[in-house]
Amino acid sequence: MKSSELGLSAMYRILKKAGAKRVSDESANELRRIIEELADSIANSAVDMTSHAGRKTVKAEDVKLASKPFNKF
Repeated sequence: MKSSELGLSAMYRILKKAGAKRVSDESANELRRIIEELADSIANSAVDMTSHAGRKTVKAEDVKLASKPFNKF
């Protein structure tokens, strides 16, 4: 099992803030897995955009543009 970049307690808080009365360990772990998968995809796209632009520094605009496909609004 690989280590996680995000804390499990944050996942409980996010689910509770969304209105959950009770949160199972499995749901918190699954939320963490999904968020990390999305974050990894966005980060890789942002790095690709940075490289394509001939820069070494990832900027906020790169992350915003890379996250567009995941925005529902």
